[in-house]
Formats: sequence, structure tokens, C-alpha cells
Amino acid sequence: MLPAHPNQAAEVNARLAQQYPDAGCELDFTSAFELLVATVLSAQSTDRRVNSVTKELFARFPDAPSLASAERGEIERIIGPVGFFRNKTTAIIGLSRRIVDDFDGVVPDTLEELVTLPGVGRKTANVVLGDAFGVPGITPDTHLIRVSNRLGWVHSIKPDVVEREVGELFDPTDWVLLNHRIIWHGRRCCHARRPACGACILADLCPTYGEGETDPAKAQTLLREPRS
Repeated sequence: MLPAHPNQAAEVNARLAQQYPDAGCELDFTSAFELLVATVLSAQSTDRRVNSVTKELFARFPDAPSLASAERGEIERIIGPVGFFRNKTTAIIGLSRRIVDDFDGVVPDTLEELVTLPGVGRKTANVVLGDAFGVPGITPDTHLIRVSNRLGWVHSIKPDVVEREVGELFDPTDWVLLNHRIIWHGRRCCHARRPACGACILADLCPTYGEGETDPAKAQTLLREPRS
């Protein structure tokens, strides 16, 4: 589908780049394995909460072999604050064992291989590919889906549709940073329940302007720090 006008998508990206020059992955990681585990843990949790537990988790289990042989109870204790910790424990131990057994202990670097790991879907795989391996991808998380719909880029909440249609608007070399900028904007300004329309740098480009607070002073109070 086409954006609101021919240059709208490019202008949105340019403004977001200026507004969020440091936009990037907000999960703490030092390797592809750490990012993979952290991304699995982030489902239905915040990056801040995930980061609060992965410091200890990765200090004790820094790679797939160590986590594959970990005691389940110890993992559950460490990651308990992120929620759904039993299912997530099963997933991260399971994916670690698969990496050891099928990939010689090294996180695979293709979408096709990543999605065969326990607990890893296309969205998680695209995060790892983009931020650990530099492979272009669109990660349709809740923020990107919401903001893309409000901007008129898509009219769907289906992740595969959003991924495809947003991707068609940009060169693949822009995808990873665009993804981060949209997520930061969704967290800081374009909130789900009460977007800060009156403080939004995209106000004149947005076909749904007015869905949230339009008074500039009131909207300013709604802004949040990107990291959450």
C-alpha cells in the first residue's frame, strides 16, 4: 500500500532519525546468544525488566553449552521477575540444547534456521538477525504495528502483513534502524491508549493526528523516556 503521500514515509524516517539519534536495541547483550535469550525473555515483559535479570543469568551462563546443562530451578529463580518464567525457562534451555546439538554451539545466522529453535518465532529471529548479524529485517512488535497503522502505512495488525508492507516502503538498508526508531517513538510518544499528539514531531504527517491529546502542554507531560 502507498503511504499518505509519496514522500511521507521517507520524511517520517528522517524526522525520527533526528529525534532519536541513539535509537537501537534496548536489550543488554554482548553476543548473538545473549541477544537471542534476552529477546525470548522479553515476550510480554519490558526490556528494563529483562535487563535486570540477564546480568546475573549471563554471568552464570554466558553461552549455549553452559545454559544447556543448567539446573532448571536455578534458571527459574533468576528469570522469575520477567513473568511466564516456567515457559521461558523451558524455551531458553531447549534452544540452548538445540544450538549445541545441531549448530556446534553457535547461534545460526539465517531466518530459516533460527525459527527452528524452541521459543523462537519470526519476530525474535529478525531481532537477532538485525542487531547481532546486521541482516536487514522488519520486526513487527506491538509498537511498530500500532505506529505503522496510525501513519497509514498499513491497515492490518497481522505481523506478517505489517512486516511485508512496511518493508516495501523502504530500502532494506533502512529497515533495522527504522524499526528501532519506530519502537522508540511508540514507547515515548505514540502510546497505545493516549498518544501525545500535541508533542509529536510527526503531527503534520499523521493521518490519525487528534486520536490522542492535542494540547501541546498537556501532551508534553505524556512523553516518556524511550527505554522501558
